[in-house]
Amino acid sequence: MKNNSVVALSLVVIFLGFNGSNAIAGPGKGGGPDLPAPDYDFRTPSAEKVELGRVLMFDKILSGNENISCGTCHHSLTDTGDGLSLPVGEGGKGLGVTRDTNEGTADEIHERVPRNAPPVFNLGDNAFHTLFHDGRVTVNPAFPSNCETPAGHNLPDTLENVLACQAMFPVTSFTEMRGQAGENDIADATQLHGPGGVWDLLAQRLQGIPEYVDLFKAAFPSGPNKVNNASDITYAHAANAISAFEGVAWRADNSPFDQYLRGDKNAMSENVRKGMELFYEGDSNGHACSECHSGLYQTDLSFHAIAMPQIGAGRGSGPLGTEDFGREMATGNPNDILKFRTPTLRNVALTGPWGHGGAYNTLRAVVEHHLDPVYSLNNYDRQAILPKNDALDPDNYAAMDDPDAVYRIEQANELELFTYTEEEVDRIIDFLHALTDTASLDLRSDQDVVNGVPSALPLDD
Repeated sequence: MKNNSVVALSLVVIFLGFNGSNAIAGPGKGGGPDLPAPDYDFRTPSAEKVELGRVLMFDKILSGNENISCGTCHHSLTDTGDGLSLPVGEGGKGLGVTRDTNEGTADEIHERVPRNAPPVFNLGDNAFHTLFHDGRVTVNPAFPSNCETPAGHNLPDTLENVLACQAMFPVTSFTEMRGQAGENDIADATQLHGPGGVWDLLAQRLQGIPEYVDLFKAAFPSGPNKVNNASDITYAHAANAISAFEGVAWRADNSPFDQYLRGDKNAMSENVRKGMELFYEGDSNGHACSECHSGLYQTDLSFHAIAMPQIGAGRGSGPLGTEDFGREMATGNPNDILKFRTPTLRNVALTGPWGHGGAYNTLRAVVEHHLDPVYSLNNYDRQAILPKNDALDPDNYAAMDDPDAVYRIEQANELELFTYTEEEVDRIIDFLHALTDTASLDLRSDQDVVNGVPSALPLDD
């Protein structure tokens, strides 16, 4: 058995959160579980900056081949994800589960994005200090940008927060937005920063569109980031604006649980309150979901190996290159092998498929995985949601067909067995649903989705 201080239940693997230092007592037996205090810390950018970020989010001008936007994989119509286990990035067509890989044609995509598109809810709260499944972007004052990232000290020092730091990187990925070498000047750039680098070339595109110049001037009217002329615009300005939009548009802090924390003890039903007690107080052995899913957003923002099945072609890890060693790929520390960041559970009922590779297509399935991860791994029923024209690709389950790869996942597992009964799992799932802001249940008419963008490029269908 592993050390219980490391081994905690992580009820669903997707994205982020923080450790709640303040707590309030719930009204259950014996005072009830210790619950996080409703201490929200959302940033409040200007309306002009949010508006600029809104159009940038959905404008394909930020991709090398001008065929994909940030919003393609993080859209209101797909609950700020894309509904697929693994995104279809640069070169694909369509939106959400209908997105097409163009398999068998001259336009077939080079490869799928190797990790699930994480949801973007609540990232405007300063609590979220570590981003990406492997945590490769995190707040660190030792760097000029205040963020430790793969760019090291070359990240611009004009970025306003960690979400803006994160927004610098999807445009640099050949698979996600950049395109392949030989297809465009951004894909052919030999560096990220500096003159002629990826970020500089993207900024030049924006500088050449008069409507964007006006929007940047309005969004950055003063201070060290002030934009007076087109030549002042950098990609860091764009990243700051995108982070402003994401943080405001997809705030989700009015769930029944939030209302309960604010003092409305009738906001959650008896079944939900029972699930909350099980979540925070644990099973008959004292193992609790909240050991990892702690704080106001139900995440410790740390990293754990929980024997999650590996879907897709991986990220080049392992002897065959079909595995994804997670946090180890960011730190180089072998002790981090197969660890992934604990996701936030806010709006978790909306954000499937679940897992760093989207291995599970139902909330119950991913919850039950945590009860006995090794059994679940070895009996995985292959329920990933894949593009219809790519569903039979042998790479989809290459790691799961490799006994050595499965063994490595099994051996890295940190979770103890949980003794929750089936009825108790029902109650925990009731509680997870109560973590959903009802305003997020139907985003089809979300006014944050644009009808047109300054580049005049077509939007996703």
